[in-house]
Amino acid sequence: MSAVKYDLAIIGSGPSGQRAAVAASKMKKRVVVIEARSVVGGVCVNTGTIPSKTMREAVLHLSGYNYKSVYGMNYRVKERITMADLAFRVQSVVKTEVDVTEAQLSRNGIDVVHGIAHFTDPNTLRVEGPTGDTTIESERIIIAVGTKPASSAKVPINGRTIINSDQVLDLPVLPRTLIVVGGGVIGVEYACMFAILGVRVTIIEKRPKLLEFADQEIVESLSYHLRDSRVTMRLGEEVSTVEEMPDGSVVANLESKKRVSGDALLYAIGRQGAVDELNLAAAGLESDSRGRIPVDGDYQTKVPHIYAVGDVVGFPALASVSMEQGRIAAHRAFDDTAAASNPSFYPYGIYTIPEISFIGKTEEQLTDEDVPYEVGMAYYRETARGQIRGDTTGRLKLIFHRDTRKILGVHIIGEGASELVHIGQAVMTLGGNVDYFVETVFNYPTLAECYKVAAFNGLGRLGKYQAQG
Repeated sequence: MSAVKYDLAIIGSGPSGQRAAVAASKMKKRVVVIEARSVVGGVCVNTGTIPSKTMREAVLHLSGYNYKSVYGMNYRVKERITMADLAFRVQSVVKTEVDVTEAQLSRNGIDVVHGIAHFTDPNTLRVEGPTGDTTIESERIIIAVGTKPASSAKVPINGRTIINSDQVLDLPVLPRTLIVVGGGVIGVEYACMFAILGVRVTIIEKRPKLLEFADQEIVESLSYHLRDSRVTMRLGEEVSTVEEMPDGSVVANLESKKRVSGDALLYAIGRQGAVDELNLAAAGLESDSRGRIPVDGDYQTKVPHIYAVGDVVGFPALASVSMEQGRIAAHRAFDDTAAASNPSFYPYGIYTIPEISFIGKTEEQLTDEDVPYEVGMAYYRETARGQIRGDTTGRLKLIFHRDTRKILGVHIIGEGASELVHIGQAVMTLGGNVDYFVETVFNYPTLAECYKVAAFNGLGRLGKYQAQG
């Protein structure tokens, strides 16, 4: 069987693979995308980001969460919310996103081959597809296979009562009690959703804090909301075994000899690079114990013509960053050094309830680095829009250099945080300082006003003279 030749072959059609393919096609290259699933979009569209964020939106709407402070704690749009209600909305959005991705690849003249890809040598891939095998030869290759949920011998996943994060919507019924093993982004996001639906959630996390990479004042605020939603947090605890009980319930036995029982258990401790089928050795590559492929600053592997992007290269494993990695890698693969991006200005969005978003340094990092900084704080409840929206718990934290007044970090918790952070991102990227927010007029009433309030608050801490300077 003769091989089909391409300028660039991309393994995986998630955000990083898709953006890499489009970027290469704009450079007039012949591109093929190989996708193991029967539909494009990868984990992001089919089991990860899009389904979980859509589920979150459905939870917020049906539970009436955003308006309980206005209409009372018993307010709900739908009295009895089921897993079917949540799945209905998710399936609709996923289908649309798949269609959009397919259309984009098609109009850019990108070939899509469905099947499992294996390296046979550094330039050749054999693709085992549903209708037969295909051999693809390519001058350059980008690995964008993403990740899969990590597994543990201690946790017997059954897809019904003991599940991983890809199986949440497969739960037959909404559990009354749920054990979440893992206090990282995925675990905490799902813990929030189920808690808002009235499920009694217990989070088990072996580290002493949730979301250790985020600003701790913001995380403390989230922890308060979790406890207020009757979430129990077992921090500094580790699961030793998980067992199914005769009555259908699940018990997590902890190293500390505690026993935590629930109707279901979500195992959300990390993800593993989906590299098992690739036969990396044939390409002269290997992955680490978590399936991650080492790359340099240009996402180039140790084999010069092979690049890797997205979650398979590790932190931060965000869809937004993966898209940028794919774009940069495609340009670098064809020796285009003009395309640039600055990772220090990448924002983070954590879709907890309330959501968290931030950019730049945390107070903890700046303290460790001996940077003289000041903080300005604004609370949603101080703005008219916060009162109108019924979100009186959100806050925006502005961190700036005491001497230069350059913005060093923006940290937000509250609805709309992941949108609001982009104002701070723009000012930081363009080298602006805190005075910009004082001198700029924001629409009224908006949550964007929080930047102005926070700027005045922070400059006030420097003293009256500096605040007017």
